[in-house]
Amino acid sequence: MSRPTRREHASRKDEHLELALRLHRTDRPNAFDDVSFVHHALPAASTREVDVSTSVCGSPWPVPFYVNAMTGGTPATARVNADLARGAAAAGVAIACGSQHVALRDPGCADGFEVIRREAPHAFVLANVGPTVSPEQAVRAVEMIGADALQVHLNAAQELVMPEGDRDLRHWSRGVADIAAAVDVPVVVKEVGFGLSRRTVETLAGCGVDAVDVAGAGGTDFIAIENARRPDQDYSYLSGWGQPTALCLLEALGGEDPRLPVLASGGVRNPLDVVRCLALGACAVGVSGHFLRTLSGRGAHGLEQELRTWTEHVRTLMTLLGAPDVRALRRTDVLVMGRTAEQARLLGADLDRLARRSG
Repeated sequence: MSRPTRREHASRKDEHLELALRLHRTDRPNAFDDVSFVHHALPAASTREVDVSTSVCGSPWPVPFYVNAMTGGTPATARVNADLARGAAAAGVAIACGSQHVALRDPGCADGFEVIRREAPHAFVLANVGPTVSPEQAVRAVEMIGADALQVHLNAAQELVMPEGDRDLRHWSRGVADIAAAVDVPVVVKEVGFGLSRRTVETLAGCGVDAVDVAGAGGTDFIAIENARRPDQDYSYLSGWGQPTALCLLEALGGEDPRLPVLASGGVRNPLDVVRCLALGACAVGVSGHFLRTLSGRGAHGLEQELRTWTEHVRTLMTLLGAPDVRALRRTDVLVMGRTAEQARLLGADLDRLARRSG
C-alpha cells in the first residue's frame, strides 16, 4: 500500500478535526457514570487549603488536568493550536500537541506545532509522535516545540480502519523502546481512545518509558472518524471498540502497584470525571473533545474561562470529599457499579476494598 503524500497527510488533519467536532457526543453512555463516591457528611477540609497541584514525570503541575493531544500541521489546525495554547497558558494548564508526523515529513508544516510554544512559552508542553518514527525524528519532534515531555501514541485500531493506514504493527514495541532511549525528556505512551490494558502497561514498562496515559474509550472515537472517511463506511460495527477509561484505571491500579505512573484520558466530560480518575489512581487527567468544543463555540478567552472554572470545581469536589490534596483522593471510598463493575471484577479489581478504603 502506498504511503499518503504530504498534501494528502495535511488534508487528513483538517478532515480529522472536522469529523472530531461533528462526531463528538456527550449523550452516549459513559463508564464514568458507573463510578460514584460514598458521601461522608463531615469532610475535614477547607477549600482555601485544598491543594490541587500534582506531579507528572517529576515536574510540578498547578492543576491535575491538561489539554490533551488534538491536531496541527495545516493553517486551520495551526489556528486551533494557537488558541488552545493561549487559553492553556493563561489558565496555567499543561498542553499536548497532536501527531507531528506531517511536520517531520514536511518541515513547511512545522509552524502549526511551533505556535504552541510561542503562545505558551512557560507551559508544560508535550510533543507527539507514533511508534513508527525513527529515534532521530522523535528528537526533532521534541526540539520543534521545545517540549518538556514526549507522547508516543498507539493507534492500532485507527490505523487498521484508516483507508491509507499502516497494516504491519509488529515492530511498535521496539520502536517505542528506541524512542525512549533517544530523547532526553520523559516519554509518556498513550492510546488514542481505545484503552491500555494492564498487559500493555507491563510491556511498556519494559520499553523504558516514564509514564502511560490509558486514554480509554468513551470520548473521540477514531474508528468512527476513519470509517466516515471510507467509501462504504463498512467498519461501523467496530465503533465503541476498546476498554473505557474507568475500566483501564481499575485494571491497571486495582491490584498491585503499577510499574509506571498512570495518566488518564478518554471521555472526560466534566470536573467530576477528573476527580473520579484521580481517585482511581491517575496522577493527571487529559481532556480533548470537551475543550475543543469549548474553543469552537467560545474562542480562546472562553476556553481560558472554562479551564479556570474546572480548576475551581475540582477544588470544590476535593473539599466535599475531605481530600486536602490529590494523593488523598486515593483514600476516598469509591463505588463501582453496573457493567464496569462486572468487567473490573473479571480483570481482578478488588471493588470491595475500594468501597471501604477510607477506614
